[in-house]
Amino acid sequence: MDFIKQYINQSISAASNNLRLDTQKIEVVSLLREFISKADNLEKEIKLLKTSTEFSTFAIRLADIHRYLTQGSIDLIKISDKFKEHTQYLISDLSRLLDSLNPNTFREAIKKIRENGLSNKIGLSNYSFQENNGNNYYSGKSETEILKEKIIMEDEPIESGMLFQNFEEVILQPIKNVDEILKTLLTAAPDPEELIRYCEILESNGNLAEERGFEIISNMHNIVAKALLLIRANELTPTKQIVESMRACLIVIVAVVKGKDVDITSYLNKAESFGLQIKSIKIEG
Repeated sequence: MDFIKQYINQSISAASNNLRLDTQKIEVVSLLREFISKADNLEKEIKLLKTSTEFSTFAIRLADIHRYLTQGSIDLIKISDKFKEHTQYLISDLSRLLDSLNPNTFREAIKKIRENGLSNKIGLSNYSFQENNGNNYYSGKSETEILKEKIIMEDEPIESGMLFQNFEEVILQPIKNVDEILKTLLTAAPDPEELIRYCEILESNGNLAEERGFEIISNMHNIVAKALLLIRANELTPTKQIVESMRACLIVIVAVVKGKDVDITSYLNKAESFGLQIKSIKIEG
């Protein structure tokens, strides 16, 4: 087994040692480790996991660890501390994963993921920039969708003494203000200076997330920052669909940072698809 698989499997084992596991949960951990060990293309397999309701949040953590191990040089002096950090981040997500699956449902979920992977490409669904009817952001949404978004985005106290605390505070602090800006884009002209200010904050926090090895969080920040710059430059019209896509990025950021036990697959796919759509748009001037 190569170093990357060993590192990830040992992180999972170390995280599981912090949990109370019954026989079924121990078996699921074993199946998960086996899945990683036998993966022909681990990066691809993790991307497939991100499309699954059961695995999406946990897979985002794995993707961040995988990126740390495969992109750039590894500081061997600090790798022990980094391993402890990665293990700490995995504990809550692994716990939720083990609570939601047993050995049989684990196997069924993996089978379904692989079957879907043969016919679908992640984040490349058809996307339209056409205007949706209704100026209110929540118009046309079901009560379930609205409730889910509010649960994810609601304010809640941050636990003190946690390794994640300072990073969490920095990342979450501006999100509520950006969210309010997005909701008003459909009904009012944005303040150009305010857009620039929050673009700079998002870019800075995106860089911080990248330094800490959080690829998904970094990518979501960069997508929203570029979209705001495009809107300011009149290169992108803030239709309801575009605002929803930008908010999907914020929802993913908050859900991952807070470790929310809510399925975010649809938001992640929408955000990544939107990121691909605006990637080639040039900002003039």
